[in-house]
Amino acid sequence: MENEVLGIGSRVRHKEYGPGVVIQVKSNSYLITFMDFGNREILRNYEGMEVIDLMEPDEDLVSMEMIENTLTRILRTFADITEIVPIADKYRGGTLVIKPANPELKPYEMPISNFFNKIIILRERLRVMEQKINGSNLQDDEKIVLQQYITRCYGSLTSFNILFKNKGQIFVGEGRK
Repeated sequence: MENEVLGIGSRVRHKEYGPGVVIQVKSNSYLITFMDFGNREILRNYEGMEVIDLMEPDEDLVSMEMIENTLTRILRTFADITEIVPIADKYRGGTLVIKPANPELKPYEMPISNFFNKIIILRERLRVMEQKINGSNLQDDEKIVLQQYITRCYGSLTSFNILFKNKGQIFVGEGRK
């Protein structure tokens, strides 16, 4: 593969992984999505790859995914902006009823969507706390202890996973990380 620099979108053929497309350019490697093998990081100086369609590299060598991830992290950290997390269809428009044991007392009712939004806000605040811990001047062992508490909090919230429409957005505790 000589000394040419591939840009994002370049099509290649790897001798072991077959055809693929460059999705990210790093300082000494490429992240390439291969048809049958998924994403693989390949060193720039690797000789066993043929260029099928060369795309000129961008000047800054940054992928859109990196930009999106960075902006999302910044917005979450500084603006307390949360992602859109849809509630499961079967609970949309539903009501949460908390009924006291004493039948003379009035039950408390609220829309499930309000309750769900409060759970999502709690999750986002846990994520911000996690980021602040990671960026703090604490010793590594202190960070690990605090991270474990946050993971346990996520585990305690797994009971509410039934409310999530997208299973990729559910709470995950210690056992499933």
